[in-house]
Amino acid sequence: MGVDYYKTLKVSRNASEEDLKKSYKRLAMKWHPDKNSENKKEAEAKFKQISEAYDVLSDPQKRQIYDLYGDEALKSGQFDPSSPSGVYGDGRGFKFNSRDAEDIFAEFFGGSAGYTRSTGGTVRIRKAAPVENKLPCSLEELYKGSKRKMKISRIVLDGTGKPTTIEEVLAIHIKPGWKKGTKITFPEKGNHEPGAAPGDLTFVIDEKPHDVFKRDGNDLVINQKISLVDALAGKTINLTSLDGRELTIPITDVVKPGHEQIIPNEGMPISKEPGKKGKLRIKFEVKFPSRLSTDQKFDIRRVLGRTAN
Repeated sequence: MGVDYYKTLKVSRNASEEDLKKSYKRLAMKWHPDKNSENKKEAEAKFKQISEAYDVLSDPQKRQIYDLYGDEALKSGQFDPSSPSGVYGDGRGFKFNSRDAEDIFAEFFGGSAGYTRSTGGTVRIRKAAPVENKLPCSLEELYKGSKRKMKISRIVLDGTGKPTTIEEVLAIHIKPGWKKGTKITFPEKGNHEPGAAPGDLTFVIDEKPHDVFKRDGNDLVINQKISLVDALAGKTINLTSLDGRELTIPITDVVKPGHEQIIPNEGMPISKEPGKKGKLRIKFEVKFPSRLSTDQKFDIRRVLGRTAN
C-alpha cells in the first residue's frame, strides 16, 4: 500500500464516520492555506492529502477497495472482480484534485459564520481581529534606526483546538526617519480564534518627547534663547546632534524676535529618500534686560541712536 490514508487523517483502521469527521475538521482547519500564509505550499499539499484521505475513507465503496487493494488499485480502477467481497470497479479509477478539497471543506464550513465562498468556489476563512500595540521610540532611535527584540504573549490553538498561551520573541527593525504612526505588521502573529485564521500583530511607532529637539515632519526644531547683546552683536551656538556630532553654528545676522535660522540637511532622515534629510530650524527667543541704568541707556542711545530708524 502506497499512501496510508488512516495515518494521514490520524485515525485508526476501524474509525467510525464520526471519528473521520472529527479528525478531518480539526486537520482541515489547521492546514487550510488561508491559515498558513508563511508556508502556503506545504499547507496546500497537506490540505489536499487530508481531503483526499477523508474522501476515500468516508465513502464505503472506496474505503473497501482501498483496504483490500491499496491506493494504486483504487486510482487505476484495476482490482480483482472475483474477490469474495463483491466489490467491482468501473475501470475509470479514482482521481482527486484541489477543487475536490475545497468542495469537501465547503460541506463542513461553507455555511458557518466566518467563512465565505467566492464565485470561484473557494472557501475563505475570516481572520481573527488584529492586535495593535504602541512602540514608543526615542528621537535618537528614529534618527539613527535601531533593532528591537519584543517579547509577546499570544493565544494559539493546540492540536485539539484548545486555546493556549505561548510566548515568542519578535525582531523589529526600526528604519531611520520613520514617523509616529508608522506600522510594522507581523502577519498571523496575533491571537488565534476557533473557526478563524490567526490575526495579524501590528506595532505602531510612537515618538517619545525629547529634551532638546522637537520634530516637525522631516525637520528638527530647537528653541534657542539669546541675549539682546548676542542678538545684536552675533554669537556662535554649539549643539549636539541626535547622532552625537558637535555642530558649531555661527549667528552673524541681527536676530529679531521670532527670527528662525535654517540649517539644511541637519534634520531627520527621509525614510523614502535614503541619504536625504530635512532641515534643522533654530527658533530664537531674545532675552531683553528687565532694567537698565541711566548710563546704560545713554550708551545705547549713543551707539544705536543713528541706526534706530
